[in-house]
Amino acid sequence: MPRRPRIHLDNVPLHIVQRGHNRAPCFFGEEDYQAYLHWLGEALKKEHCALHAYALMTNHVHLLVTPKQADAIPRLIIALGRRYVQYINTTYRRTGTLWDSRYKSSLIQADAYLLLCQRYIELNPVRAAMVDDPAHYRWTSYRRNALGQANPYLTPHPLYLALGRDDPERQAAYGARAIASKCKCHCRCPSEIIVYIQRVAKGLFTAP
Repeated sequence: MPRRPRIHLDNVPLHIVQRGHNRAPCFFGEEDYQAYLHWLGEALKKEHCALHAYALMTNHVHLLVTPKQADAIPRLIIALGRRYVQYINTTYRRTGTLWDSRYKSSLIQADAYLLLCQRYIELNPVRAAMVDDPAHYRWTSYRRNALGQANPYLTPHPLYLALGRDDPERQAAYGARAIASKCKCHCRCPSEIIVYIQRVAKGLFTAP
């Protein structure tokens, strides 16, 4: 079966998922998460992309990114992957690939799904039963978006900024929505999260 072609558009958000090869771990220690974020930050600046949310899981990553130019995304992923894999191979004296051959990316219709996608990404550690509260997992954007913790890698999307008149008001509104969506399994999710999960599984991130 032919692979589904990737579609990237200027200034349109993308939900990007990249998994470890054979679903093996791609992070082995705290320093690895820090190194990944460092190289991600460098790539974002170079390619003029805005990062709105992320989750660094043990064997995969989620990124919510808006590129100024569509062709920046492949360059960002390649540059990030190259630097991070070099770091991992040198640090752990290993060779070979770290990631699956292709990353997955899908367009997000901002008005309908942007904030839902953002919460979906940040609640990954809760659904994976790694923590009970998304604030307890260090390697997502939740602490910035819901609690106001400084994070140099993130650029708030206009829809997030529209949640309130100032940062405390936005964080309170966003945090309340995220907690309302919190779950550990799909069957207990609110209906909007169930719909989004179904669309994720089908690769349908935009509205019908």
